[in-house]
Amino acid sequence: MKRTTVMVAVLAVVGAAAIATPLLLGPMAEADQPEQTPNQISREAETGVLEIGTIEEVGTTLSYLTSSKQVLTYPEAEYVKVHFSRLELMPGDYVTVSDPEGTESHRYESNEVEWATSISGDTAVVELHSTSGVVSDVLSRYGISVDKVARGFSTGELAQRAKERQRTESVCGQDDQLDAVCYQSDEPKIYKNSAPVARLLIGGTTLCTAFRIGEENRMLTNNHCFENNSQARSTEVWFNYSCEECGSGTVGTVTKVRGEKVLDTDRTYDYTLFTVDDFKAVKKFGHLNLATRQARAGEELYIPQHPGGAPTQIALNSDADGGACRVEDPTFDGYAYDSDVSYYCDTAFGSSGSPVLSRETHEVIALHHFGGCPNSGVRSDIVAERIAQHM
Repeated sequence: MKRTTVMVAVLAVVGAAAIATPLLLGPMAEADQPEQTPNQISREAETGVLEIGTIEEVGTTLSYLTSSKQVLTYPEAEYVKVHFSRLELMPGDYVTVSDPEGTESHRYESNEVEWATSISGDTAVVELHSTSGVVSDVLSRYGISVDKVARGFSTGELAQRAKERQRTESVCGQDDQLDAVCYQSDEPKIYKNSAPVARLLIGGTTLCTAFRIGEENRMLTNNHCFENNSQARSTEVWFNYSCEECGSGTVGTVTKVRGEKVLDTDRTYDYTLFTVDDFKAVKKFGHLNLATRQARAGEELYIPQHPGGAPTQIALNSDADGGACRVEDPTFDGYAYDSDVSYYCDTAFGSSGSPVLSRETHEVIALHHFGGCPNSGVRSDIVAERIAQHM
């Protein structure tokens, strides 16, 4: 059974380019880094934050007196995210940013909005809607200015950038990941536990993974993905970014919300606990629970994730570890001694912040953050103790 074709070219190129130079993940400054441990020094690169887009200058204006509609197209871009440098509306009026068919549309009434929610695909339609229909000279001082957009790289651009980076993607042996939906019939519990896992679009251009933890409005990702409220609010959280059929590459309806507030974050243990602005919209996707115990050597694992920006994948099997993903070392060195759990489950750039779950108990036993084969995640018992006051 083959993986989805989405981003496959990217992952294949990166995987072929593995090198043995240790790389540290951002955004920590060198002076802030904890001392490297022996395991860190001997292994290869962190999967890290993946850059999946770029900023394009626009410089266009919509007004009540002239043009009230603007179409912004970037051929083969994965998404288009509009930035307003000016958004001055008459009372009751609003702006929409949508795809050409109107199947995805976001409405804005506040003059304080800067970045609109991204539109999936290569075209965004920005339109000014007036409820009064009155046109007069007084309206000349009102209008909308779009000064730039963040647009997603095409598959070809991502492949080229991956080739130029020459970094490992932390696939151990062959890539054994499959679309989450491939497990819907044979492993329904595993498939269900992929639903709380979300793709992060950070600042319009970079990617990580996150997941709902506990029944309340709580999300968990890595500190190196983002660490403060400003970064949280510039982060989109995409749920249900998953293929509808095994290997199809066709994604269903995606639910997009925004990060809201960072409740706790730590660089050494590389976690960020945060909330989203529209919890009601994502509550239906369920949640995961952190284990408060240590993992056991040989314990079988699985990792739902968004490697390389692909729709939800699950690493369940590993040809590098005798068939099943399993715990290699339950007390592996990460940014601190004995802070991590190591494994040979396949991961990639963009998998940072994914949950590592026990196949036996379906609890999260680690928060993935390092690549290098073995790959590793921060122990959940450590994270659970540190964030307990916020749960």
